[in-house]
Amino acid sequence: MAGLGGQTLRERRSPHSKPRYTRAVAETAIRSVEPIEGLIAAAQAGDNEAFRHITEPYYRELHMHCYRMLGSFHDAEDAVQETFVRAWRGLATFQSRAQFRSWLYKIATNACLRQIERRPSRVLSRQYGPPADPTLPPSPPVSEIVRLEPYPDLLLGDQQTSSPDPETVYILRESMELAFLAAIQLLPGRQRAALLLRDVLGWRASEVANLLECSVASVNSALQRARANLAERLPPGEEDSASRVVSVAAERSLVAQYMGAWEEGDMNALAAILREDAVLTMPPASTWFQGRAAVAAFFHSLCFSQIRKRFRVLATRANGLPACAAYERDADDGPYTFNGIMVLRLEGNLVAEITGFGDPYLFRSFGLPEILDPDETP
Repeated sequence: MAGLGGQTLRERRSPHSKPRYTRAVAETAIRSVEPIEGLIAAAQAGDNEAFRHITEPYYRELHMHCYRMLGSFHDAEDAVQETFVRAWRGLATFQSRAQFRSWLYKIATNACLRQIERRPSRVLSRQYGPPADPTLPPSPPVSEIVRLEPYPDLLLGDQQTSSPDPETVYILRESMELAFLAAIQLLPGRQRAALLLRDVLGWRASEVANLLECSVASVNSALQRARANLAERLPPGEEDSASRVVSVAAERSLVAQYMGAWEEGDMNALAAILREDAVLTMPPASTWFQGRAAVAAFFHSLCFSQIRKRFRVLATRANGLPACAAYERDADDGPYTFNGIMVLRLEGNLVAEITGFGDPYLFRSFGLPEILDPDETP
């Protein structure tokens, strides 16, 4: 995310039963041809189906907003679920059709702010301590480290292509990058909300002030502090995304080589496609590694030094970046079980950063199998 100290993202071109919502239901995004006033009136009278029709089209964008606020795919699901429950319960007080989307955003943002208030203050792993010894096992998760979860690109597709405006698509992509998401998790909740609503969603200061129930001056002040804090906290190398452009062919080649290195257990081959200053982080572990040799040595020590583990790797994408889903074989003749996701940031036709996510349940949100048959071809 470039130059946020002086530029915004948009200035950078290139009382009845509770309805329960799931992603599978929401993805249908049924849009009614009936006037929305009639649907709102029907929903206010207790019609669950009418309420579903007027809220489902907003599910994905609200989920992405909550994800940016919280850095967690699953916490964002909880926040959107809470948003719809609160909207259902409070629908009787809603009156203005023109502000329905804003009303949902207000409920969602406040749900996120409540979650943020309950969290301890956190830092990035690179701020927690120096790079670790690659011959030692990683540290366990610690509460002081920012917790992130990857966001599947397959759920970004409709949001990326639904706008004809290239600038809007560019902003969406930039605002979902892991470096940006990690950095904004360090901001106070209201600064975070002001930045996202103004610079990502493009709301006017008066609209943000209404949502946060404060003055326009307060919003502008929070936004100025958020931009300054964010510019200081983005890691080196994130200021100019243009320098990180990699061709499609080069990306495919690098990902194939990365996957092959893991499946062959060849960390020398992996080291060959890493930048000299490559970084490996594994949030929420405090352990991190810097340098081609250190990253390769850690992977070798962890997975291939004593008992050689066997892996299968599938290509996927997360947060607009190439990613690999790793599957570890349980036994010599057993299946391969999902182990986690590695998100790759490429730069100069090499891998510049690896962010590892060891959540064994991530396969669900990525639409991946939990088990791979050893006899099946990927």
